[in-house]
Amino acid sequence: MGKLVTQHLIPLNIAVLTVSDTRNEDTDTSGQSLINALTDFGHTLCDKKIVVDDIYKIRAAASAWIADEDTHVILITGGTGFTSRDSTPEAITPLLDKTVEGFGELFRQISLEQIGTSTIQSRALAGLANGTVIFCVPGSTNACKTAWNEIICKQLDSRQGPCNFVPQLKGIDISTCTTRG
Repeated sequence: MGKLVTQHLIPLNIAVLTVSDTRNEDTDTSGQSLINALTDFGHTLCDKKIVVDDIYKIRAAASAWIADEDTHVILITGGTGFTSRDSTPEAITPLLDKTVEGFGELFRQISLEQIGTSTIQSRALAGLANGTVIFCVPGSTNACKTAWNEIICKQLDSRQGPCNFVPQLKGIDISTCTTRG
């Protein structure tokens, strides 16, 4: 079977989670950057939350969206570094059915040009859970822009060939997709 793409964008329902001990709705520039990017692209923001960097609070927020039949994508910003409070990978990894190994590798490769070898301190990751794709990126606004513009937007674009994540997501009518030529 060929990889599936469409002639038109299939709008996805995307939730944004900011993991931070210091950010609030007024100061969450990273979460807002992701919201602006996804809505400008044609997707729908279905929910947005800020939680403190706590494994169980992160898991609770993500688990609710994973279980929700209408949430296709979760974008998580923050908690991917190496400080004692950074726990996003530890929170999310046990929830994943499959990991997207190449996401973290590609993110760090692209970031190398921007921040040099400090990119090795990013534990960016992605995976699939119950038909929901989850991307975990660093908490800086620039990192969010890099992840969205260089990787995520293309993989959430049903028109992107030879493949994208859209046909893998719950509730997506793949009959609107066609095989690659």
